[in-house]
Amino acid sequence: MSCDFLKLANAGVQKLHPYQAGKPMSELERELGITDIVKLASNENPLGLSEKVKAALQSELAELTRYPDANGFNLKQALSYKYQVELNQVTLGNGSNDLLELVARAFVSTTNEVIFAQYAFIVYPIVTQAIGAKAVVVPAKDYGHDLEAMAAAVTDKTKLIFIANPNNPTGTFLEADQIRSFLSKVPAHVLVVLDEAYFEYAAAERRGNAIALINDFPNLIVSRTFSKAYGLAGLRVGYSISNPQIADILNRVRQPFNCNALALKAAETVLQDQEYLQKGIELNNAGMADLSAFFSEKGLEYIHSMGNFITVNVGKSGDEVYQQLLHEGVIVRPITGYGLSEHLRISIGTEAENQRFKQALTRVLNLQ
Repeated sequence: MSCDFLKLANAGVQKLHPYQAGKPMSELERELGITDIVKLASNENPLGLSEKVKAALQSELAELTRYPDANGFNLKQALSYKYQVELNQVTLGNGSNDLLELVARAFVSTTNEVIFAQYAFIVYPIVTQAIGAKAVVVPAKDYGHDLEAMAAAVTDKTKLIFIANPNNPTGTFLEADQIRSFLSKVPAHVLVVLDEAYFEYAAAERRGNAIALINDFPNLIVSRTFSKAYGLAGLRVGYSISNPQIADILNRVRQPFNCNALALKAAETVLQDQEYLQKGIELNNAGMADLSAFFSEKGLEYIHSMGNFITVNVGKSGDEVYQQLLHEGVIVRPITGYGLSEHLRISIGTEAENQRFKQALTRVLNLQ
């Protein structure tokens, strides 16, 4: 007796494909027998773990037989103090992706529309399709968000708008006045998620303060993560800051213990480690300048980025170049799935890792 279980799944889920993460180094070692691999595929922090976090995690090990604090009080308190918001405005997630899914699940139904930009983070269409809502994809403007067109796309069925700033995978950036102007055009009952996963890497003088906008626009939700600049990708912890009523609703659908004890302790600790954060930003700035100069020198078109990655047009199939780079022991990210078939996204690594990538790309593309 057999059954086609795919037909039992929700209609939106039936058409989904699993999220394709960056290839891990262990997988490449198994496939090609290559060692000394450089991974520049997943926008991870190349610094390694903060020393303060290492010590904090060690002190937490004895308590791992206990459940973590389901409300994450200490981390919420630290975030509340840092951003001068109330404790009841903070929602914790298993990475910021968790928050994106929570918002959609809590507020969007199959009769609603969700707006996001072309070339925006691939999780937006995934969560939209999974709940059976209609995705409204607004064409990009210079590889980034066309806010005027996104505002014009709002209908009486629109429930949610996703905006990534800086945007992944293109690295484009929206100024604070652009965001404020956009929010002023969005109806109060339409939620706007401003996904700031790469916020810390944006130039300090241009970051603005999106969290302060919540006072004027209570339909705004700001989500951030500890996976990137704070170096905790493997522990999966993120947060959102919103109107207290929205946070209350998110906490109604949030799974209990969605942040584990080590993640909570690590995030609380690294949030205070300004030296680590600044060192990572400086390393990223230097690497970004280095790779940008390299692409310019070699005549390769690239997208100016405010993240910890840079997207480049390699002038041929990005998937093909990706495969050739794998044989060089360098893992980058092809982004054909985003509609950018001749582009690769390269995470900024250490100076040595960036050099390995440049040498490998030079050989693969026969650059002069």
